[in-house]
Amino acid sequence: MYDSLRIGVVGEEDAILAFKAIGAVAVPAVTAEEVTAALFQLSQDKVPVIFITEQAARIAPEALARYDLTPDVAVIPIPGIMGTDGLGEARVRENVIKAIGADILLNQEKKEG
Repeated sequence: MYDSLRIGVVGEEDAILAFKAIGAVAVPAVTAEEVTAALFQLSQDKVPVIFITEQAARIAPEALARYDLTPDVAVIPIPGIMGTDGLGEARVRENVIKAIGADILLNQEKKEG
């Protein structure tokens, strides 16, 4: 079962190298066109989970939005080598609200601090 699970990763080459080491399909992309092409190719190759660096996601929001309604692929923003800019957390929050109708993550950082 797990042998067939493939993972893709799109973004700056320095940020995606570690994923390649664990067997992910790593596609370097630094322009909007490269990001769009990489997401399209991975989805066409039936890669169900695609991690994308927040920087790559920010330069190609239209490409990212295209996969929001696609049940066959999950595109998940992750921090790049410069750290997080909050995009990944914001998308998780939006998806939680869509899924259950409430923001259960509300004020989470205040409770932890």
